[in-house]
Amino acid sequence: MPHWGQVLEEIKTSRSNTPLDDIRHKYLDIMCQYTGRNVIAYYSGFLQRDGSVEIDDNDTNAFMQAINGLDKTNGLDLILHTPGGGIAATESIVSYLRAVFGNDIRAFVPQIAMSAGTMMALSCKEIVMGKQSNIGPIDPQFGGVSCAGVIEEFQQALSDIAANQAAIPLWQVIISKYHPTFLGDCNKAIKWSEAMVKEWLKTNMLQNESNRVALADHIVSELGSHIKTFSHARHIRIDECKDLGLKVVPLESFEKREIGGCKDLQDCVLTIHHAFMLNFSNTNAVKIIENQNGNAMIISAPIAKR
Repeated sequence: MPHWGQVLEEIKTSRSNTPLDDIRHKYLDIMCQYTGRNVIAYYSGFLQRDGSVEIDDNDTNAFMQAINGLDKTNGLDLILHTPGGGIAATESIVSYLRAVFGNDIRAFVPQIAMSAGTMMALSCKEIVMGKQSNIGPIDPQFGGVSCAGVIEEFQQALSDIAANQAAIPLWQVIISKYHPTFLGDCNKAIKWSEAMVKEWLKTNMLQNESNRVALADHIVSELGSHIKTFSHARHIRIDECKDLGLKVVPLESFEKREIGGCKDLQDCVLTIHHAFMLNFSNTNAVKIIENQNGNAMIISAPIAKR
């Protein structure tokens, strides 16, 4: 497998004027050769930079560009590396992708797809993960604050005050920081995200399961529970995903077949991942959405992550 150092060396020794772009294009095309399917990489530089790293409505424009000219009958393999982002933008992107490719979408998670990135993965027919891969909880956030955590805190306030009126001044300081409609907005965001993901699961990943409704409820209950996951940053591994009832495929399980210097699909996917990470480390890019033909939208920001 071309590891990080080997990919870096390939970039350094390239005679191209655009070696970073060429390496990404090369291995995305090799992945397409392995699978016979369309490939779109959705990569955020959130590990390297601040800026426009989250899922937002501008990503729809990027997906429109990446999808243009593809043979839609070949399905889609969506490579995800993202911290998450807006619920509305995620809903819009998933609706668009499913309108184009139907249910024939697989998610590949080489390292991390968190929050709304996890929601995108759950909308697919299966998730391909390696031993190093993680998804995360899907409880919605407002400004980095857990909606479920706010509701939990408010319920604790009610309980404490009912038991001891002397607790009122303490809780008054905390609750007074909530803006009008905040609690209602938190409740609605939770219901919205849960209903959305349940519907995606029932109509794709779990569509052939006789107990798909109960199974979707269970998965969303586990991944959406702030109490059970403890932290929105919780990393959930492939074995935990299987235990939840998700359809996950080990990245290591694909047949061994050498193409273009990669000994198998696992090698190819991880080389793609290294190539994107090196791109974020050596440029001002904060987000890249790109297909196997090299059709890409690159979003840049000048401020490096501190």
